[in-house]
Formats: sequence, C-alpha cells, structure tokens
Amino acid sequence: MVARRSGLIGGSGGTGRSGRARWWRAAGAVGAGALPCLAFPAPALWWLAYVALVPWLLLLRSAPTARRAALEGWLGGAGFIVAVHHWLLPSLHVFLVPLAALLGLLWIPWALLVRELLGGAPAPGRAAAALLLVPAGWLLSELARSWQGLGGPWGLLGASQWQVAPALRLASVGGVWLVSLLVVAVNCAVVLLVAAPGARVAAVASVAGCAVLTGVVWLWLPRPEVSGVLRVAVVQPGLVDGADSGEQRFAVEERLTADLPGTRPDLVVWGESSVGADLAARPDLARRLAELSARTGAPLLVNVDARRSDRPGIYKSSVLVGPQGPTGDRYDKMRLVPFGEYIPARAVLGWATSVGKAAGEDRMRGAAPVVMDLPGGVRIGPLVCFESAFPDMSRHLVDEGAGVLVAQSSTSTFQHSWAPAQHASLSALRAAETGRPMVHATLTGVSAVFGPSGERIGAALPASASTAAVYEVPRARGTTLFVRFGNWPGAASLAALALYCAARGARAVRVARPAPEPSAPPARTARG
Repeated sequence: MVARRSGLIGGSGGTGRSGRARWWRAAGAVGAGALPCLAFPAPALWWLAYVALVPWLLLLRSAPTARRAALEGWLGGAGFIVAVHHWLLPSLHVFLVPLAALLGLLWIPWALLVRELLGGAPAPGRAAAALLLVPAGWLLSELARSWQGLGGPWGLLGASQWQVAPALRLASVGGVWLVSLLVVAVNCAVVLLVAAPGARVAAVASVAGCAVLTGVVWLWLPRPEVSGVLRVAVVQPGLVDGADSGEQRFAVEERLTADLPGTRPDLVVWGESSVGADLAARPDLARRLAELSARTGAPLLVNVDARRSDRPGIYKSSVLVGPQGPTGDRYDKMRLVPFGEYIPARAVLGWATSVGKAAGEDRMRGAAPVVMDLPGGVRIGPLVCFESAFPDMSRHLVDEGAGVLVAQSSTSTFQHSWAPAQHASLSALRAAETGRPMVHATLTGVSAVFGPSGERIGAALPASASTAAVYEVPRARGTTLFVRFGNWPGAASLAALALYCAARGARAVRVARPAPEPSAPPARTARG
C-alpha cells in the first residue's frame, strides 16, 4: 500500500512538472512569435529580422508531437499578430485578441513543416529541403493573410527591410515576397548551424546562396533610368480637433498651400480626408481649391471623405483640382480597412462598434483604379491609405502607365504609436518594386517621399508637424521584373509545397499498400 501510494505521488509530481513545462512552452511560443515586431518601425531593428524567428523555430522543432507543434505555431502566430498590430488596441479593444487567434491559425501548417523538416538530426537532404520549404511555408501564411478580408498585407516580414538597399533591389525582382523568403531562409540556416551539426554544410551553402543572389541582383540588374524631376508639394496640417475640425483643417491646409507659390510646384498633395464635404455639394470649397491651384500654378490632389451628392453612400475619393475647378479625374478607394471603414458581416459583428472605434456606417467601394494626367504629360496613380500596403495595386497602376505613385493617408487615430512610421515605410517598398517614385502624404505625419529605387527623398515630415514641403521627385523609366512578372515567388512557393505534398502522399500510399505474396513454385509431377 505504501509503495502504491508513493507511486501515485511520484506520478502526480511528474504530471505537474510536465504540465508546467507545457505552460512554459506555450508562453514561450507567444513571446517568440511576437519578437519579430521589433524589426519593424518604430524600433526599426531591421537586422533582428534575420534571427528573430530562431527562438520560435527551435521551439517548434523540439515539439514532442505534431499536435504540440500545431498549438505552438498557432500561439506564436497569434502573438505575432498582436505585437505587429498592437496599435489597433484603442480602436478594437479586446476584439484584437480573437482576431489574432483567428489569424494565428494560418501558421499551423508552417509549424508542422518546421517540426517535420528541422526536427531531430536532419540529414543533409532533409536540411536542404527545409531551407527551401520552410520559407515557402511561411510565405503561404503571408499570402493568405494578405487577402483584404483577413486584414491585408500589413507586417509582412520582408517589409522590415524597407531601409536596406540590397533588400529593396531584391524587391524590384520579386516584390516584398522575395525578401520574406530570403529572411526566413537565413533564420532556418541559423537554426541548423546552432542545433544540427550534421547539416551545417547545407546551412552555410544556404547563407552563401542568399548572399550571392543578393550580390548578383545588386551588381547586374539595371537600375531605374531617371528621366526628369517632378516638384511635388506635400501639405500636412497636423492635429486639428474640435467639433468643426473639418472646416478648421481645410483652413490650415489652405493657408499652408497659399504660401507655396514661390516654390513653383508641379503638383500639390493633401492627405486622406483632407476635404470633409462633397465638392459638388459645396461649390464654395471647390472655388477655394481652384483659386489655390491658380495661385500655386499647380493642380491639387485632395482627398474627399464625404457622402456623395450623385449616388448613395460615403466614399473616400482622390480628386484632382485645377485652376478651373475639379478636372473630372476621381478615384474612389477600393480596398477598405476592416472595422475602421466597414464591419465584415455587420449583421454578426456589428457589436464591435460598442467596444471600439469601429465604423458606424460602411464606406462604399470604388470600382476600378484610376491613372490621372497632369499638365506636361506626367501621369500619377493615386492610392488611399491602407491601399499602399498592397503590392498588386501599385503594380497595376504602373502597368497602366503611372509615372508617379501617390498615397494619401491619415493615421491620426494612432498618432502616438508605431503605426505612422510603419505606414510610411511601406511606400519605400512599393517604389522599389515598381521602379517608380512614391509620395506618401498624410494629415498628421509621417509624410515621406521615396525615389524609384526606394531611397528616401528629402526629409520626412514628422508626426504632429503642421507644415508644407516641396520635394524634387525623380521620375524614372523602365520596367522592373516585379511589374513584368508579378508575385512569382508566391507561385513558386505554392508549386514547391504542392510537389512536396504530392511526394509525401505517394510515399504514404506505397507504405500502406501490402506487399504482394510470393507465388508458390510450380508443382512437379513424378513421371514413371
């Protein structure tokens, strides 16, 4: 009886220790998943991205079961989403947690792949497969959450390299997707170097291959050919509060623009929601804008956030205004911010408006992208706020002939967070991907301009500053490989994963098929 009781006590202690270990692993997965957020602005520790996944990878490869790896992949993915989007808490409040839990599911296939390919002591062949397929699995999760209905492509790992010139050159070849693949491949190589001595040759070869690829692209790929300069004035009114904030903001923008005539701009850009009334319903505002255009000698690209007078609903629209008034060039925002500008499945999730700053009324969507013509033959492609995160939208505009990309944005709701700096950094990637300069104009900062290789042009306008600045924006000719071929790294990753799954399936069928029974030898008959 004593022995039996001791056994029970010992078993209970073992179970307790095992339970505590599982809890520590779960907490570690959340923290490890959140770690890469430090590579993005505002901390902008870009170099950290190349090792930030290592703790998470080490945890997943040591998972005792596939079920445990799936759980830790899910928890790490949820931690990553919360960390990268933590500035949404004032708007979504507690709703950010279930949203992160939902998106975290996208990392489960990747976690299973990590355990299978990096677990144990991988042979050189399995290590080589891991260095190709684990980055492809990560990219699969990025592609899935880049769908606008799941929040859009915010926080893609490759976007952390927005200020690294060689990475921007890679973006011109395969977009931000190619940069993500390279970053994850380096993380996998570091894991093999640390934890799998037998696979170190493959790991070193992988790092060398990434370096050679980057060097070849840097040295041999043609750079955008500069073909002139466009003088662009960015007007940033700064924080304006109060019951009549719309009218006050317009007055500040009007004053800042009126001081520009001596600077001879070719285009003046105001930020998102810079005009709070439909210009057809407010001819007085249209007249004041036309007068500003005549005084500065340049068209104004403003952004109207208002209920339209010619159709039902509220639109966010980029409108070009010349000395005679609106020119007729108008772009209505197509991709809206979930919860900020519309509530997905409002009949089910409409309660979100009671716990955060979610949209009380859904904005209406535009039908198609628009390329606008400026005097002198320059063509601009406008995007509104959140749309600058989508590589396919800027690629389409350039393919349609846009020579300069313009993003009109407002992050005033998240003014004292990492959001303004993160948002501005996306324009560097869109510029590098397309080989076209990009102007990022905001109401309250950060406003910034980037050249056709993703390089910064002039000084950024900091958050909360109320000012206007003129930038010498270099125009460029030529077509990048990303504009020509699109997201080919994503297609290649999907193909590689499909081939791997097919090979695994074929192997499973061969193992499950029973071996044929040996046939009996032919009977011999005795002859007399």
